[in-house]
Amino acid sequence: MVGAVVVLLLIIGAVLAFFGGCEFSPGGPAVDPESAPSADASGELRQAARSAAFPVRNPDVPDGWRPNSASTSAVGAGATASVVVRVGYLTTGGAFVQLSQSGGDAGEVVATETGQAESPEATGTVDVDGVTWTTYAGRRDEDAWVADLDGVVVLVTGSAEEAEFRQLAKAAQEATPLAR
Repeated sequence: MVGAVVVLLLIIGAVLAFFGGCEFSPGGPAVDPESAPSADASGELRQAARSAAFPVRNPDVPDGWRPNSASTSAVGAGATASVVVRVGYLTTGGAFVQLSQSGGDAGEVVATETGQAESPEATGTVDVDGVTWTTYAGRRDEDAWVADLDGVVVLVTGSAEEAEFRQLAKAAQEATPLAR
């Protein structure tokens, strides 16, 4: 029996050496941020600004942040129907943070973007340079911050740290709405 185990280990060792299919990584898997998808955030936001019924902002995010997703979808129904324009970023710390903008009803936008019930409950508030952002629980233990910026519902969500949320919130506050 010992001989069979030795032969089996030799075969496994030869296969691994030939194909390089195994790596010891006690700290967990290594993820290359450069392998993540990329998106043209500025282009997507300019396009959305031409068709959205509300002013769309293109925030000036910190150097090193990479846009990796952009989308637009409907939110609400009837008189409160609108669209949500989203752009997601990978931060320099490797976390994800997303900016959503909508002219729809704030409750519907929060419910849609956080995956919560129709009437999500606020968990608190944060102040970013004089603007009050209401906080909610998001998807997958994420946070969500919501503010009304000149009649536009703006939502920041993701797995990033509070400092990165503040950076995106401040950038959204300072961004001038794009030309239609």
